[in-house]
Amino acid sequence: MSEIILNTEGLCVNYGKNNILKNIDASFEKNKITAIIGPSGCGKSTFLKSLNKTVEEYGGQISGSIILDNKNINDMPLERLRNSIGMVFQSPVVFPFSIYKNMTYAPIYYGEKNKDRLNNIVVDNLKKANLYEEVKDDLNMPASRLSGGQQQRLVIARCLTVNPEIILLDEPCSALDIKNTSYIEKMLLELKNEYSIIIVTHNLAQAKRIADCVMYMEEGTLVETGSPDEIFNNPVDARTKEYIMYMNN
Repeated sequence: MSEIILNTEGLCVNYGKNNILKNIDASFEKNKITAIIGPSGCGKSTFLKSLNKTVEEYGGQISGSIILDNKNINDMPLERLRNSIGMVFQSPVVFPFSIYKNMTYAPIYYGEKNKDRLNNIVVDNLKKANLYEEVKDDLNMPASRLSGGQQQRLVIARCLTVNPEIILLDEPCSALDIKNTSYIEKMLLELKNEYSIIIVTHNLAQAKRIADCVMYMEEGTLVETGSPDEIFNNPVDARTKEYIMYMNN
């Protein structure tokens, strides 16, 4: 049995009187890639954003329990929670600085002052994101001048600079071409050796390629969880089967 790093118990999210997530019980395994799939508007992104309380910044109210390493996240300082569970959004948001300053922003904020250690953080994490060879001679270039795919890899590399346990990714490849999508997928498969990864994707082929576990959501509920083979080839729930058939037609 793999180690469970994160789980939810009776998780609900409301926006005012609108109940978006309904009593979700889910478990996420350490050093695995979990893909969350389902129709648009079913609550996938809300679920993802609830796991490090980002959803509260959009006006959502969370109830139920979210447990990280056997600790309720409500008992953790928000800063520590966001360090432990990093978030990468659909559209890359680079800071209006150089590539180097993007990469050192968080470590400096949290007190790192040693130049050699900062340089190592930059190099090591750009390498993890398979970006270093492309930018090593241009680290002082504004990050905004990178291509969309490079910016997305930079944002993931920047997320790694605070040593998170879990990386949340909300459709990180939806705006990328096949080549850049391939770069991101290759990177995620390598990163799972060090991190646990939870990705929302509308791309079922992507989930098949990279996920160890797939969760199917519909109308704010978690319908079914299983291996890619189970979910895509032999789903238990009729709703999952109908969705897979619809998406494959």
